[in-house]
Amino acid sequence: MLSSRIPGVASKRLLQLARQQQGNAVVGAAVRSRLRASSYSTQSRSTRRNGTRLVTGAAAVATVLLVSQLYQIENESAQQQPLLPGAPTKSISPSEVAKHNTPDDCWVVIEGYVYNLTEFIPTHPGGPMVIKSNAGKDVTAIFKPLHAKGTIEKFVKKEWFIGPLSEPMPAELVCPEYTPGETREEIVLKERLRESLPPLANIVNLYDFEKLASKILSNQAWAYYSSGSDDEISLRENHNAYHRIFFKPKVLVDVSKVDTRTKMLGSQTDVPFYVTATALMKLGNPQGGEMDIAKGCGATDVRVPQMISTLASCSIDEIADAKVHDDQIQWYQLYVNSDRKVTKELIQHVEALGLKALFVTVDAPSLGHREKDLKIKFSTMQSGPELMQSKPEHKDAGAEKGASRALSKFIDPALSWNDIVEFKKHTKLPIVIKGVQRAEDVVKAAELGLAGVVISNHGGRQLDFSRSPVEVLAESVPELEKRGLRSDNFQLFIDGGVRRGTDILKALCLGANGVGLGRPFIYANSCYGKEGVAKAISLLTDELEMSMRLLGVTSIDQLGPELLDLSALRNRNVSVAHDNLYNSVYKSPTLAQFIDEDGDLDDI
Repeated sequence: MLSSRIPGVASKRLLQLARQQQGNAVVGAAVRSRLRASSYSTQSRSTRRNGTRLVTGAAAVATVLLVSQLYQIENESAQQQPLLPGAPTKSISPSEVAKHNTPDDCWVVIEGYVYNLTEFIPTHPGGPMVIKSNAGKDVTAIFKPLHAKGTIEKFVKKEWFIGPLSEPMPAELVCPEYTPGETREEIVLKERLRESLPPLANIVNLYDFEKLASKILSNQAWAYYSSGSDDEISLRENHNAYHRIFFKPKVLVDVSKVDTRTKMLGSQTDVPFYVTATALMKLGNPQGGEMDIAKGCGATDVRVPQMISTLASCSIDEIADAKVHDDQIQWYQLYVNSDRKVTKELIQHVEALGLKALFVTVDAPSLGHREKDLKIKFSTMQSGPELMQSKPEHKDAGAEKGASRALSKFIDPALSWNDIVEFKKHTKLPIVIKGVQRAEDVVKAAELGLAGVVISNHGGRQLDFSRSPVEVLAESVPELEKRGLRSDNFQLFIDGGVRRGTDILKALCLGANGVGLGRPFIYANSCYGKEGVAKAISLLTDELEMSMRLLGVTSIDQLGPELLDLSALRNRNVSVAHDNLYNSVYKSPTLAQFIDEDGDLDDI
């Protein structure tokens, strides 16, 4: 069973916990399970506190020894990372690093190398506080999940390279993984749950992945992945709208053979769905990130296209190299940088790597107001790296605005239709605009000769109360047909709220050429890595095939609106049967809470 899980996660968290409390006798159940797998078999006394098993006595001593070995291996491996050509090679001692511990003199260690980031602090896209509050420390565990390979070489000036670290930093100067809003007990419990994940054979639908992920992901990761904007009306409406569409099945049709193949942007695909672009996959899968998506998409006979995000945790090159088969289809989702030269170079690089299409995101002049994400960030006033600040004046509550707001600094709010036309001159790749939310813009994209559009509201993460994509799709196709713009040269894609094969089938009947899923694959990847991705693909494929049989069709080209009852689609007051699975995994936003240091405000 463990072979289907993400490798190394328990070891990583074990190191983080030990760094926070090296020598302390309190070690979590995740540590115990790791010890069972090692040669250590020490008898221990144990007690149960708040539902979490804690280990004391000799086992704790053995754990510290094991941790020391793991840390030494990790640090030695990090120091072997190739440096920028010409970078200093003189070793720097931990005591010297520790001296440079103020915002005006800020050194940090990343993967065994020392950098002077004093001048970089004001321009750091993630905000200045995370660097300021960790000056003089090893920040590797914070840095790695959020940055793709090559980030340092791209953004850090050569003169800021100081030299390799001579030996490990003291435990108190090594930052744990950034887990704002979580206690050590919660972290240990989540590791215990991760080690207790059910085998993939027990997973029967996409909601299973979501439920499991909600229990094992860090608060930061869950908030970033699951959040919608404001009151999350659009987030929920995206899914609920599919429930207002009903089928009109045909009977007495030979459905012994069903063919799910179709064409998307000129390429033959085994199924009419794809993994859409999502950022920061390493928050959930620190080892594989988006690379495991690529591996999972090519792991079975059913190969699924993958859309790669500009803001992926892994580099484009890493993800492209992770393909299992040369004929796997990969597309690139582009956030347009305000520096058009950077964007043009990126497009050229994507084309050179052999990616098949360019999806330009147009619904994010800035990233939405996602309160779950923001509340996690605000909680760093009481936990996480900022807890290490001793002076109140250093705690700048306005500096940290959540992962989403930090990422928005990469995006140009001045993007216009003229830019899209200009991009066509610089690439031979088909250009699709992603994030269209009304029929008029679908028509305009067709008139400009683009390859297609993705009807999407960014998974309910941008403008709240934007309509569901499936509703916009239903009104867009007739408008295209009315103007003679509906053709194979202009394709319609849709994402948002899709959780079942029947959802995919409904979108296809309405005229979609392809259907994207994001969060379900995030959760599958976070729990089980590439094997989870492959399992999610298998579940969706099976559901789609079965639903096609029951609908009375044997191929994608037989689908059409005549197979649907759309009478309730636009009537948002229609009462339909509750989706208990969806409701059971949905977590509503929370309101502000009192800071309860003494534990006597629980009932207020």
